[in-house]
Amino acid sequence: MNNIKILVVEDDAMVRNLIATTLKSNSYSYLTAPDGAAAIRIAASEQPDIVLLDLGLPDMDGVEIIRNIRTWSQMPIIVISARSEDADKITALDAGADDYLTKPFSVAELLARLRVTQRRLASQSNPKEDAVFVNGPLRIDHGAGCAYLNNEPLKLTPTEFKLLCLLAHNVGKVLTHTYITEKIWGSSWDSDMASLRVHMATLRKKIEKTNGIQLIQTHIGIGYRMLKVD
Repeated sequence: MNNIKILVVEDDAMVRNLIATTLKSNSYSYLTAPDGAAAIRIAASEQPDIVLLDLGLPDMDGVEIIRNIRTWSQMPIIVISARSEDADKITALDAGADDYLTKPFSVAELLARLRVTQRRLASQSNPKEDAVFVNGPLRIDHGAGCAYLNNEPLKLTPTEFKLLCLLAHNVGKVLTHTYITEKIWGSSWDSDMASLRVHMATLRKKIEKTNGIQLIQTHIGIGYRMLKVD
């Protein structure tokens, strides 16, 4: 049995059963919740390792659940929703979601997302990098898992922090979309490219909000790079 415990929050019984069957067949331990109130209660009492969250729940919007959980836990939250607009993705990611899958989704993609999240959880429990990176007003403390802009802490989601570290590790180099998505999500699905665009937009908004200093440069149709700032 996989030692990762997953909470599935989904009001549609067919979708919930599909996800549960997928998890069971891949040896994951799982819990289910049909609405937001149950999701918050189970998340608090059972402390799952990962949450798979639908946004369109009968008693509350999934974004409210994300915000509630983020007041007391950083457990990874992967949204699985029929909402496909960038605005919906940005709202969920800004609230603290780590990833976003759009319905209909493939089982293979869901499992790939879970494997990437597991690897991130493992790397967090066994940190290897403890250096501090400084680039102009930006400072990244890899060991502490924190980033600062003009000595003020940045409120980044885990995925945004991982993206920032990847760009910083390759400062001055253009990283292709495929390279970035494979490093962050372990795959290069079309939805990965859409998620990258959304995550990068929110990350840039957070780290380029003062002094008009550009830290990330977009290479249209190719990828992104972090610029070296004196």
